[in-house]
Amino acid sequence: MSKRTTKSRIALTATALLSAGLLAGCASGGGGGEASGGGEDTLAKLQDAGKITVGIADERPYSWVEDGEPTGATIAMHEQIFSELGIDEVEVVEVDWNSLIPGLNAGRFDAISAGMSILPERCEQAAFSDPEIMYTTALMVPEGNPKKLTDLDSVKEAGDVKLAVLSGGIEAGYAEKLGISNPQSVANAQDGMDAVANGRADAFAMTAISLNWMADNAPDAGVETTDAFVQEIDGVAQIGAGSTVFRKADTKLLDAYNEALGEITADEQSYLDLVGDFGFTAENLPPADLTTEQLCAGDLG
Repeated sequence: MSKRTTKSRIALTATALLSAGLLAGCASGGGGGEASGGGEDTLAKLQDAGKITVGIADERPYSWVEDGEPTGATIAMHEQIFSELGIDEVEVVEVDWNSLIPGLNAGRFDAISAGMSILPERCEQAAFSDPEIMYTTALMVPEGNPKKLTDLDSVKEAGDVKLAVLSGGIEAGYAEKLGISNPQSVANAQDGMDAVANGRADAFAMTAISLNWMADNAPDAGVETTDAFVQEIDGVAQIGAGSTVFRKADTKLLDAYNEALGEITADEQSYLDLVGDFGFTAENLPPADLTTEQLCAGDLG
């Protein structure tokens, strides 16, 4: 069977799913899979179907839809990994970022393909694969950076900065922990960029590679990005590492995925062959001694 990637034409948020009562049976794995309590093996069901459905949130260059076709670094990685697992078709469902984990657990899709950062509070809700992508943070600001911002500490110190953050994103957590008052939540990356371009926000905080990608591909938007930085909270550098997300009960699927992933991340060239075209470099390759268990425990020291 040839490998195919398709886009689902239905992109419902978790709220809409819940109101419609579609809590199971929606994903190609049969909704709850092993989470259903019936002992079902989601991996085997996906292999039998030859298809997996993944949730994305249009964060470039991780995953998005262009000209009707899914693309991005995590899509490229997933096409290869799932193909090796005998699942040749990857279908995507696009939702707002804050709806990804709820949509996964509601059975709308079988995994999340968005480079989602591994955080303790998220680990309570879902199962994260081994680390796949390391990243830093940046700010998108108006051209010329009129408020001379460099990082979130400078946002706090300025006091009069209108900051935009992705709803449910790691930067929203940084802002809260730093005591930055009333950050503006946006549903997706494009909304954040538009807020800065239109003057509704003085800065938009997100992963550096995403902001640089957006700015490079919209040269007339009137925005620029700051240098990348690693935010510190209470003197501790915040390690940014993202991975693929599964339902907690889908342990066979997670284990098989991690085994295939390990073959890619163990070889720098194999890794870059998949993600290099999307702006990722060897610096984004997670160190071998960084574990999901550490990140889920908040062990960043």
